[in-house]
Amino acid sequence: MWRYDFLCSSINSSKLNQIEQSIRYLSREEQLWLVERIIHKMRVRSLNDTSNITTESLEQQLANMANDPAIQAKLIGINQEFAITEMDALIEK
Repeated sequence: MWRYDFLCSSINSSKLNQIEQSIRYLSREEQLWLVERIIHKMRVRSLNDTSNITTESLEQQLANMANDPAIQAKLIGINQEFAITEMDALIEK
């Protein structure tokens, strides 16, 4: 909860206070819808912001994923699941 307290003390805007007061009057469903909408917009904005992505950082992230044992295990499982389907495609009917 320290982060919330820190943010409240550093961002004490009357506009934000008004928004918070208005949200209190919404139903629980309306509040959940609003939170989901805000999170969605934040995710879209962060996906669209590629200014901090470099080719090197992307390649490094891909290399890290390729070397991750958990991801390797998941890929082995996926390959095993689809092995039967691949064999079906090779059998002439």
